[in-house]
Amino acid sequence: MNTTFKICLLTFSVASSLVAPLAQAQSVRTEKNMSLALANQIASATVASCSASGYNVTATVVDRSGEVRAMMRADQAGSHTLEASRLKAYTSASAKNSTLAMMEMAQKNAGAANLVHIPGFLLLGGGVPVKVGNEVIGAVGVGGAPGGHLDEKCAMVALEQVADQLK
Repeated sequence: MNTTFKICLLTFSVASSLVAPLAQAQSVRTEKNMSLALANQIASATVASCSASGYNVTATVVDRSGEVRAMMRADQAGSHTLEASRLKAYTSASAKNSTLAMMEMAQKNAGAANLVHIPGFLLLGGGVPVKVGNEVIGAVGVGGAPGGHLDEKCAMVALEQVADQLK
């Protein structure tokens, strides 16, 4: 082998050995997610908060990918609240925003109004992201109070009760 070829081969080998670990490190992510215990606490606290205000609701808690982890329905909550709460939770987790804020944005901004056409999105108040720092690990959706702002209020009370676990 000539000297130029050997230098090129050595340079390639060294560069490859430096780049490979970097590429591997970037291909694996560590993410926080919603535990079943936390999801159950949030669902229970949400229903209790609404019940204390006289509202019969369903609370659904989803993980970061929008999959259901826990669902709790008050005794007198309507059957429609099951799907409404699930869709609100899914929408909030997916968009990483509250559904009330998204609804208001869609009402004020013609471009955002098309969000209602995304399959599975429900732009009614009552979906709130669950965060650890700035990382969304899931969401809670509430359906059944006489107004989305009241659904959201119940969710916020529940999240305050578990705030020490979200650090």
